[in-house]
Amino acid sequence: MKNIIKQIRGINSKLTGLRRRRLNEASTRTIIIEPILEVLGWDVRDPEEVEIEYPTVDKKPVDYALKINKKPVLLVEAKPLNDPLGDVKAATQVIGYAASEGIEWCILTNGVKWKVYKSTEKCRAPDKLTFEISIDVNEKDAPPLEQIGELLNRLSKEEIAKGTLDELGEQTFTDGKVRKALDRIVTDPPRNFIKLLRDIIGDEYLTPQKIKDSVIRIWPSLSGESPGSIRKPAAISRVAVTGKKIKRRGKKPKKTYYETRHTENKSAEVLELYRKIDSFCLSLKPGEITKEYLAKTINYLRRDMPFCSIHILKSGLRVWLYLEYNEVENPPELSRDVSGVGHWGGGDFEMAIKNVNQLYESERLIKLSLEKRSP
Repeated sequence: MKNIIKQIRGINSKLTGLRRRRLNEASTRTIIIEPILEVLGWDVRDPEEVEIEYPTVDKKPVDYALKINKKPVLLVEAKPLNDPLGDVKAATQVIGYAASEGIEWCILTNGVKWKVYKSTEKCRAPDKLTFEISIDVNEKDAPPLEQIGELLNRLSKEEIAKGTLDELGEQTFTDGKVRKALDRIVTDPPRNFIKLLRDIIGDEYLTPQKIKDSVIRIWPSLSGESPGSIRKPAAISRVAVTGKKIKRRGKKPKKTYYETRHTENKSAEVLELYRKIDSFCLSLKPGEITKEYLAKTINYLRRDMPFCSIHILKSGLRVWLYLEYNEVENPPELSRDVSGVGHWGGGDFEMAIKNVNQLYESERLIKLSLEKRSP
C-alpha cells in the first residue's frame, strides 16, 4: 500500500504540468497508466501477464489485457489524460469487448480517473459501472490519499487473484436487484405476501386490506419514495436546516430538487451505500421521518427537525450529524469536527463513508443525532 500511495503522490506532483501539455493517449499510457499498473503488481513487460493491444473478436484491439495464469481477467482501455470519459460509446465498446471474450471486468481510464465495469451484468452499459476512482487529490470532494490508495488497490493483481473484485461486484449488484424486488413488493404487496403476513401475525380480525395499508405505511420504500416518507415539493428552506429565520428581499420562488440530481452518474457501489443509509434513516421512526433535497445534500428530518445530511460523492458518502465532536465517546476514524470548516450539510460532525462496514459503524451516531434533535 505504501508504494501505491507513493506513486499516486508522485503523479499528483506533476499532474498540472502534464495537463497543460495535453498528453495524447500514447503518452498517457507511458507516463501514468503503466506506472500505476506496475505498482499494482502487473508486469507490463511480460506479455503472459499484461498483453498490450489485446485482439478482440472484431479485430479491434483493447489497450491492455491483464492476466492471471495466462488467462485474461481484466481489460483496460486507455484514453488521453484530458479526456473526461463521458462518452457512453467508449464505455459500451470496452464492455462489449469484455463480454464477448467472457472477461467479467473492464476499465476505462485516462490515467487519473479509473471507471470499473462489470461486463456480465444484464443492464444498460452505464449501469454496469461498479465503482470509479480518481487519483487527483486536489479534485473537489477528493477523499484522503489513503482512501484513494485503498480503492485503487482493488485493481491489484493480488486482490483480483483473491477474488476481492468478484465479491464486491456480486454483493453490490445482488443487493441492488433484491432491493428493487423488495421495493416492488412494498409498493404493491402481492396477495400471497399479504396472506403470509396474516398467517404469521395470527390475528383473524386483521383484513388483508388493513395489512396491505400497514405495509405501505410503516415500511419505507427502499427506493426512498414511499408514501408518507417524503414531503413534496422536495425542497427545504434554510430555516428547517439551521433553525434560524432568514430575512428575504422580495419573494423568490423556491427551486425544487429531486433525488435524481444526487444519484445520476454514480456507481452501483456508491448508490448501494446510499440506499442502505437511506433505508436506515427512514426506519428509525417509521412514518415520522421525511427527506427533502437541497442542491448539494439530502436531508433527513423528524417533525421538521433535521438530524442527518448526506452528500453523494463519486467514491462514497459525506454525512453530517448534529453532534458535538468532543462529546461523542470514541468517535470513529472516519469522522471529524467541521465546526470551524465550511461544509454543505447541517451539523458539525462529519463522517466520510466509503464501504458497508463504515456505514454500519456510523449507524449508532445517526441514531444519537436523531435522539438529540427529537422535539
